[in-house]
Amino acid sequence: MTSSHEDTAALPLRRDLTLVYAASVMVAVLMAAASIAGLLARSTIYPTDALLDSFLPNDVANLLIGLPILLVSMWLTRRGSLAGLLLWMGAVFFVLYGYLVYVLAMPLNALFVIYPALVLLSSYSLIGLVTSVDGRVIQQRLAAAVPERLAGGVLSGLGMLFFVQATVAMVGALLSEEPVVQTELALHIADCMISPVWVIGGVLLWRRKEFGYVAGLGLLFQASMLFVGLIIVLLLQPFLTATPFSLVDVVVVCVMGLICFIPLGLFLRGVISSRS
Repeated sequence: MTSSHEDTAALPLRRDLTLVYAASVMVAVLMAAASIAGLLARSTIYPTDALLDSFLPNDVANLLIGLPILLVSMWLTRRGSLAGLLLWMGAVFFVLYGYLVYVLAMPLNALFVIYPALVLLSSYSLIGLVTSVDGRVIQQRLAAAVPERLAGGVLSGLGMLFFVQATVAMVGALLSEEPVVQTELALHIADCMISPVWVIGGVLLWRRKEFGYVAGLGLLFQASMLFVGLIIVLLLQPFLTATPFSLVDVVVVCVMGLICFIPLGLFLRGVISSRS
């Protein structure tokens, strides 16, 4: 029977991933703990209606999406899957984005220390993965096997859309001098910080650069899971909070999600087929 070490040795890696695995396991443990605590002690963790409406359904989404995609991608990587390795990057980027919003929006309480810890650990995991892979080998394997132009165009377009939308919302609120809900402001700031990564990754993939091939699948995966998570949040909000159900919002998010799902599927197929 092939050992996990031998399986991983087949991957295009420059260095051992032991510390990255340890950091990602800690991310999984802390994410599960934070989400369960939020569900069990909702009134203590989320003292305002705005926090409750935004983060309680998100805790469920983290348990249903964030935790499984992280653990499954790590398991696939241990099995020697290049797709698993590239998806792992997207999974930790998903966690980084999600808990960056928590850090920016949540008040200081007994659980707050977990949120910056999750941001730091997921950042370490992401940097460790990107710097550990042999980008040249990945580029050689995936060139012409994945839809560079389609995937790169989608990532760049969505990144610019999210950045402009968040910037306009913040500038509009500043000019109108109207108070902005803290959770919305946190989301806009996180979008402005994260969306440029989509643009950079998309442009580099469009131009068939090394980093574009390394990051392309993970960025598409992260973006797709954000849409899936948002759909779950919209569906759960009426049951967990006083927020009414909006069918229009669900349909709009589903349509926008398809923009990511299609290139994600094509890219993933190309990565899997490149092994043969």
